[in-house]
Amino acid sequence: MFSVALRNFPAVFAAIGLAVVPLSANAQQSGIVRSTHGAWKMICDTPAGAATEQCALIQNVVAEDRPDMGLSVVVLRTADRKAEILRVLVPLGVLLPNGLGLYVDGKDIGKAYFAKCFQDGCYAEVILEDPLLSTLKSGQSATFIVFQTPEEGIGIPVELSGFTEGFAALP
Repeated sequence: MFSVALRNFPAVFAAIGLAVVPLSANAQQSGIVRSTHGAWKMICDTPAGAATEQCALIQNVVAEDRPDMGLSVVVLRTADRKAEILRVLVPLGVLLPNGLGLYVDGKDIGKAYFAKCFQDGCYAEVILEDPLLSTLKSGQSATFIVFQTPEEGIGIPVELSGFTEGFAALP
């Protein structure tokens, strides 16, 4: 379940050499785009002080009706290769207690709570355990929900086309 798999956020995206800017459709990443899988890009970089390169599957999206509201979705394997993680960065100004909701193909998957905020936004992170991973692989579209007020949820669509292939290509 999306809400049960929450883990403490150990580092910011920069720790894996990826800088993401969720407020623009033209978000920039450092690193090299190794491949494209549908709506997802495989971006690789060697973090400062690291001996090996790390790759992540990334999609940056902006709400259709709110150009100031976007998010960055990042999927990566941990350095020890024992787990896969889904990290989501949203801009500052979202209501944190409501968490980050997730719907896949219209079905409520659950929510993750924000672990930490930095100057570039707030982060939620979950372990991609089999039920969630299978749902993402078999789904057509996902919608992440953020709140600016308790009553105002903003749905931000994320394409799942290419997710299965991109995930399989993660080193």
